[in-house]
Amino acid sequence: MVQKIINVLALASTVVSVAVVGTGGYVYLNREAIIEDIKEKALGGLGGSLGGGALTGDVGLPYENPTTTSTPVPPAGLGIRQF
Repeated sequence: MVQKIINVLALASTVVSVAVVGTGGYVYLNREAIIEDIKEKALGGLGGSLGGGALTGDVGLPYENPTTTSTPVPPAGLGIRQF
């Protein structure tokens, strides 16, 4: 009875080992196609979804030329003088 359990465990271990090696071999042999597919999926959604010319700087916001200056922001810190 114990021998049957050991044989079943050995067979299951063999099946898992073959599956892991087979999957690794498949990924290794098809790695370039897998990488290209992932790049295409990742960058494919960026094509028209950014709106306007976001990559060129034209995002459709109105351009305002500031004529007044704002009050300067005091430096942050603990009041320690910088050299």
